Amino acid sequence: MRLLRPAMAALVISVSAPLALMAPGFAQTCECPPAGPSSGPIVESDEPPPPVPDYDQPPMPAPGYYWTPGYWAWNSYDYYWVPGVWVEPPQPGLLWTPGYWAFVGGVYAFHRGYWAPHVGYYGGVYYGYGYNGLGYEGGRWDNGRFFYNSTVNNFGAARVTNVYAQPVTVPPGVGRASYNGGPGGNLLKPTPEQERVATEEHIRPTPLQVSHAREASVQPEQFNATNKGKPAIAATPRPGEFKGKDVVPAKGAGSAQTAPATVPNGQPPAPTGEPKLPGQKPIKPEPLTVPKTGEKPLGGPTPNNAPAELQRQQELQRQQELQRQQGLQRQQEQEKQRQLQQQQNLQQQQQLQRQQEQEKQRQQQQNLQQQQQLQRQQEQEKQRQLQQQQNLQQQQQLLRQQEQEKQRAVQRPAAPQPGRKPELCGKPGLPPCPK
Repeated sequence: MRLLRPAMAALVISVSAPLALMAPGFAQTCECPPAGPSSGPIVESDEPPPPVPDYDQPPMPAPGYYWTPGYWAWNSYDYYWVPGVWVEPPQPGLLWTPGYWAFVGGVYAFHRGYWAPHVGYYGGVYYGYGYNGLGYEGGRWDNGRFFYNSTVNNFGAARVTNVYAQPVTVPPGVGRASYNGGPGGNLLKPTPEQERVATEEHIRPTPLQVSHAREASVQPEQFNATNKGKPAIAATPRPGEFKGKDVVPAKGAGSAQTAPATVPNGQPPAPTGEPKLPGQKPIKPEPLTVPKTGEKPLGGPTPNNAPAELQRQQELQRQQELQRQQGLQRQQEQEKQRQLQQQQNLQQQQQLQRQQEQEKQRQQQQNLQQQQQLQRQQEQEKQRQLQQQQNLQQQQQLLRQQEQEKQRAVQRPAAPQPGRKPELCGKPGLPPCPK
């Protein structure tokens, strides 16, 4: 029995070590701020999204453009990468809060990005280029003009005069994982200021941003199953511009590494794959150590309580499986409700189309009747004018006949009356009549 204890201890350690690393992740749920008017969860998945890939920022197309980082989206089958892109804000004074995934209730829920006067909570995701997981340090508004931080913006050939230079800090608890909470997720919690921003009025993504995401959803090379976390199009200079010399591919798949709470020089390091800022050092992962045979594992179970520890881990596994199944059931129920709602919307649209078609036919019939009536009136008016013209011609002809008759009557000599002599004398120009 003594000889079996080291073997049993090694077995328990091998079983419990991965679970011990995973257990806090399953227990950790995103402590997200209350959903704002347009930033609540709209998509859910039972799979975690890949980490943010490593890529360079494309050059700014022109002054006045604002950088919005890329993100992983879900189409109910697979994750696809929506490239980062330079966009024009919908109005001056607005900043972009990126979307993020959060582990809530056993599923991964996506919170959509939005425009607002302040940058809100986005899960502690280190998107880079000013988005340090806690806020945005890539630029700021001042008296209606946007000033760019030259340390994190690629101006390219654009002539930008309103600039400043400031190193970007990386707070503890952020990382390149695309989600907050859950196994391997970021640990950063929302600040009171971010919770207040979540309740403010938000402006939805612009139509160009929406069409940009839709265009990414039909590019096969953008899906994780194809690119393995390294998308062929990681960033573009303009929305929907998926071809051209300034389109940037990913340099490598991302790493879900999280910045530690403290570092030797007092500054947290930039995550793997991101250019290091002055004074920052990369994280060096510590290797896991497995106790040798016969050694007492630090913080681990002893051979005496190994069965109890194994039972506890099995119970934890059952609870996790139950949570996963419950999350899956909720997702299926939501999918059923979504399909039912789509069916109802389709029926309403079909009914509305029928009503519109009937109204269109009725309107066409009315127009036809009006046209026919107008044609009849025009025809009657033409006939009336023709009749008037004929009557006028008849009157003119009668007048001509009367005038001709008068002229003939004047030219014709008067016929002598019976018993009366013709007047051949006694008139001016005639000889005197005999007496």
